[in-house]
Amino acid sequence: MKKSPNSEYDIIIVGAGPAGSSAALFAQRLGLKPLLLDKSIFPRDKICGDALSGKSVRLLRDLDLLEKTRELPGAHIKRITFGGPKYQQFDLHLKGDSEGKNDEGFSIRREIFDDMLFRTVQEAGIDTLEGFTVKNIIQDKGFVTGVKGILKESNEELSFTSKLLFGADGYNSIVAKKLNLYDMDMEHTSVGIRCYYENVKDLTDQIELHYVPELIPGYLWIFPSDGNRANIGVGLSKDDAKQKKNNLVKVMEEILSKPPFVERFSDAKPLEKPKGWNLPLGSIQRENHGNGFMLLGDAAGIIDPFTGEGIGNALVSGKIAAETAKQALELGNYSSEILKAYDVQLWDELGSELKVSTKLQRLAKSKFLLNFVIGRASRNEDIREIISGMLSNEIPKEKLNNPFFYLKLLFY
Repeated sequence: MKKSPNSEYDIIIVGAGPAGSSAALFAQRLGLKPLLLDKSIFPRDKICGDALSGKSVRLLRDLDLLEKTRELPGAHIKRITFGGPKYQQFDLHLKGDSEGKNDEGFSIRREIFDDMLFRTVQEAGIDTLEGFTVKNIIQDKGFVTGVKGILKESNEELSFTSKLLFGADGYNSIVAKKLNLYDMDMEHTSVGIRCYYENVKDLTDQIELHYVPELIPGYLWIFPSDGNRANIGVGLSKDDAKQKKNNLVKVMEEILSKPPFVERFSDAKPLEKPKGWNLPLGSIQRENHGNGFMLLGDAAGIIDPFTGEGIGNALVSGKIAAETAKQALELGNYSSEILKAYDVQLWDELGSELKVSTKLQRLAKSKFLLNFVIGRASRNEDIREIISGMLSNEIPKEKLNNPFFYLKLLFY
């Protein structure tokens, strides 16, 4: 629905994925008036692994959307399977919190999940505009004050103004580009290839990450989806992909054509051509704010370096950005000095988890260490508990920052 460019908004949100849609819902809850823009028309596909972790469940429960999510076509996830270069593997069962909640996850196609979020925003009476491509950022005296763009259906140029701007428009963020905030450097960016298949065998309540020899330090994922569908893909850092000079599509096809995966894929058929995208990793702490703006989700570079999770972290960023916006509006101050609270809180919430995942990603560069740890974990419940605690952020920061802790993990 077209909105008047004369409307007064507290926040303009560019990008209606999980980060942007959740930010709009949290902002409205706080009494703010957001405008949510997206260049696509919903429903639309989004290249992704599609997994919703326990963290995502927690935020969806906060938004009163968990029951609606459960009703969507997809897979109900209760465990994560990790496989190593020698094809040993172990399972981590999703744990609940102190109240017994968040012990489940989901694998839901983004075309379905994002559409649910976006329609929820519309049902809440929040202004939205689909098919609107942002072309430029409006600035006044060093502060971001709005956006200019083109409406696809009419080719009409429109501009919108607000007190704050959220850039939730993904790894290729036009907001970040126009504000010259940072580049997605190869050392801290991965590339992923996704392809939906049908008739993959042995899919139950698990998502799988296999650190196979052809991809070290990357991995193959096998995620169940709705109906008879599965999300299959590979992920590898751009640095490593460049050094290997491999065609990741061909590498994935080769992996699936031989043991131990060939039998599981003997009757499988691809439903599309493999598609690729970039994943900006949270292996460094970036500056994601400035005068009048904040970056959220993938635009903020907060994807988990080890598991590739992005949706849960995007939802977290949406909530924190809305809360920071509320504080700035109450103060009538939209300066970088005030908005830096967003980056501080975002890193307080995600930082220790991202640091652990970065260390695990580095460990994954060694076939020997991967085989050693995964082999030990496949036989030792205590090791599995340690890894589970690391991934769920249950182990205190001081332990995770102590190198002797990792020696304990290796030689437990």
